Amino acid sequence: MSKTILVTGATAGFGKAIAEKFAAGGYDIIITGRRQERLKELKEQLERQFGVKVTALKFDVRDNNQVEAAMDELRKQISRIDILVNNAGLAAGLSTIDEGSLDDWETMIDTNIKGLLYMTRQVLPMMREQARGHIINIGSTAGKGVYKNGNVYCATKYAVDALTQATRIDMLPYGIKVTAINPGMAETEFSLVRFKGDEERAKNMYSGVRALQAEDIADIAWYCATLPPHVCINDLTVTCLTQVNSVYNIKEADRIKPKDE
Repeated sequence: MSKTILVTGATAGFGKAIAEKFAAGGYDIIITGRRQERLKELKEQLERQFGVKVTALKFDVRDNNQVEAAMDELRKQISRIDILVNNAGLAAGLSTIDEGSLDDWETMIDTNIKGLLYMTRQVLPMMREQARGHIINIGSTAGKGVYKNGNVYCATKYAVDALTQATRIDMLPYGIKVTAINPGMAETEFSLVRFKGDEERAKNMYSGVRALQAEDIADIAWYCATLPPHVCINDLTVTCLTQVNSVYNIKEADRIKPKDE
């Protein structure tokens, strides 16, 4: 029996790379996002390249009515979901808390926390019925240590950390795995979104750094999802070589290189 994975925020970055990785592994894929054209392109790419079944759902995880309507329709088409990847998330702005934008705060809270909760609430009853399943929440090093001007974004990722732990406890009797993958600096659309399309500012965030790539996180998600049934990785934090946490990192040029490099 083929397995099915649902990936939120699948139109770019980690979500897209995870969808590609699992399609290559033979999974049927459910991709969600807000950008219809990108969903269409990814669906066609995955079906053409890997010959798997792909379902594309356009909705905003911040809107519970949209989430419920999409999932109600989905349940008419499928009977099981083996893996849910709560990937949809973002940072908006980089201001001190006294100057922060209320719109930015609400966008981050609604996406990073409430969107994750809405999706988890919809999928878990299916997994409980199956007495198996795996939820992978994409957190951040920002949920492990607060950095300057990170305030509300960090708070939302701390919430993801707490919710991951709570879900793992609640679902323990059902044999459902719950994993948090917490990436550090990664070269995706993240900074472009945070700086509202300012390409130069976003590019400067990665200047002189060999940051994580979306494919790195996809590889880790695949590893976590394909371990033996009795093994569950609860929490995993990953950074590039020149980053320790959300505060401390160096430029690639400042790293002492091996003589043969």
